Amino acid sequence: MERALEGKVAVVTGGASGLGAATAHALGKAGAVVVVADRDGDGASDVASSITAAGHHAQSRVLDVTDADACDVLMQSVFDELGGLHVLFANAGVALTGQDGFAPPVEAWDRTIAINLNGVFYCDRAAIPRMQASGGGSIINTGSSMSTLPLGGMDAYAASKAGVMGLTKSLAASCGPLGIRVNSIGPGYVDTPMNALIWGIDDIKDAFARGHATGLQTPDEIADAVVFLASDAARSLTGAHIACDRGWTAFKRPDLLAQWANGEVEFS
Repeated sequence: MERALEGKVAVVTGGASGLGAATAHALGKAGAVVVVADRDGDGASDVASSITAAGHHAQSRVLDVTDADACDVLMQSVFDELGGLHVLFANAGVALTGQDGFAPPVEAWDRTIAINLNGVFYCDRAAIPRMQASGGGSIINTGSSMSTLPLGGMDAYAASKAGVMGLTKSLAASCGPLGIRVNSIGPGYVDTPMNALIWGIDDIKDAFARGHATGLQTPDEIADAVVFLASDAARSLTGAHIACDRGWTAFKRPDLLAQWANGEVEFS
């Protein structure tokens, strides 16, 4: 979608790597001025520099999405310095679990919810009045295939991502009159640094690839979906949870899910 976002200002959280980095590049290519935000300031700066080196416009900011005040300060500074705010990709997230048995430790639960759900809420909440003042915009929240199809052993992650989907639908209803669309994406298992922690287990990458109807995804595929949702081409979409998961939630593979829940790593 060449230059579909010309003149727009976009913020990407969790932008230092993985889906965030790929999407920041795609938004820049589509014409947006991109603010790459992440706790990893050096990583965010590297991504912004690579976007500008490609001839697009970007800058970086350090942001801890678990700090509601920091999210508010960032969105206001973007609005003031860049003259508006039109797109938010609320993407920062972790896959913490530390789960042994029926439930994760309280500390793992609290941190996962703080980043994956509270962080999305804080960023969305801070962006909405600035988008309204900019004449409207598009918020895209990163959910997961686990928003609708959880795996055993990932209680906190599954709960956080189901929460993102519910938050998205509720915000869409209230933000429509403000000219703001709110949607979420539900990727399957994408080849990213975060999922590399899972891929380190023998044979599991191939097993997860077989669990998708058309194999594992790349970050660039998800980035294309976000650019579409940010653009006017998706003007009829709000309150939607887009299962851009290469058929994971349709294909289901109950055998794979059961083996994962039972802690098995050898798959036929």
